[in-house]
Amino acid sequence: MIGKRKPQPVAQAVQTAASDSPFTALNSYVPLQTGERRLYAALREAVPIIDAAIDKIVRLVGSFTIKCADKNTEYNLNSFLQNVKVNSTETGVQSFLSSYLSQLLTYGNAVGEMVVSGGAIAALYNAGLDDVELKAASPLKIDVYRRETGESVKVRYPELVFCSAFNPPAGSAQGVSLLHGLPFVSSILIQIYNTVGVNWERLGNVRFAVTYKQTSDASDRAYAKERAQKIAGEWSRAMQKDSVSDFVAVGDVSIKAIGADNQILDSEVPVRQMLEQIVAKLGLPPFLLGLSWSSTERMSSQQADILTSELEAYRRLLNPVITRICSMWLRLNGCGQRFSIEWDNITLQDEISLANARLLNAKAAQIEAALTKD
Repeated sequence: MIGKRKPQPVAQAVQTAASDSPFTALNSYVPLQTGERRLYAALREAVPIIDAAIDKIVRLVGSFTIKCADKNTEYNLNSFLQNVKVNSTETGVQSFLSSYLSQLLTYGNAVGEMVVSGGAIAALYNAGLDDVELKAASPLKIDVYRRETGESVKVRYPELVFCSAFNPPAGSAQGVSLLHGLPFVSSILIQIYNTVGVNWERLGNVRFAVTYKQTSDASDRAYAKERAQKIAGEWSRAMQKDSVSDFVAVGDVSIKAIGADNQILDSEVPVRQMLEQIVAKLGLPPFLLGLSWSSTERMSSQQADILTSELEAYRRLLNPVITRICSMWLRLNGCGQRFSIEWDNITLQDEISLANARLLNAKAAQIEAALTKD
């Protein structure tokens, strides 16, 4: 007798995914909030330096490892973080955190979910902000709702969903985008670039004005139209791209280049002013964005130190998310031990600075010990 097969565990459906509906665009529309997100997405697309800055911030944040008292648990946990499935095509918690941080910086909020299957974390999912709604249940609690046809439904397993807010105002769950304050400055920059393109199209591609002046002769006035057409035909033939020929005309004919006397406005100063505002808001040194502005070596070193503090602040935003994921994995695997998150040093310069600091501290301790003995 063949025994019955044990039912296989089925992966828990993603709670924060968009529902299948012919009116998804209408159901997911929220005044102001959705429009603001579309504005920031268009801003990243229209101004390449903004998109490059956010991508660089995400990459510069770096990677981390988990440290546990039990080395076997530490190995298994780090192996899980490196190989966990992320969304539909990616692998590793680093891919999940990159999308999570990019969404957080761009829109001010980010939502993620752990997908559980068979008593284990099967995948990590980055939820789209158009698919979810955040509501403050109390001053210290936020509930996550999934947008379905015509209504918002609270997720069934809120312990599997986590959200973050970037610099939220006091008493609000709505974060503030890193790009907040840049639309006005960026619109001026885009207008300058567009004007430069239009001016080059007008003045760079030289056009000519061929003028035929009539005389007081009656026969000249009678055949003025025919002569103008003949001059136009000869000028068109002379200006053909595939041939070089002379233009011969009879009568009082003058030729002037349209726009040759006009100078295109110098855009270097206004463009730099707008870029300075954008770079100041993004918090990255100009040389990282390909801007060769004059700066001393000491100034570059100070900018690198400021960047290090900025990246450490972004890491602090990701630490609660990493803690939630690791804590859930440990509970599902029957481990109750503590762990710590150790981020990699941001640059090689940090490694050198730390090594020099340890060397100086060791020398100071050695001198103090010698003085104490004496």
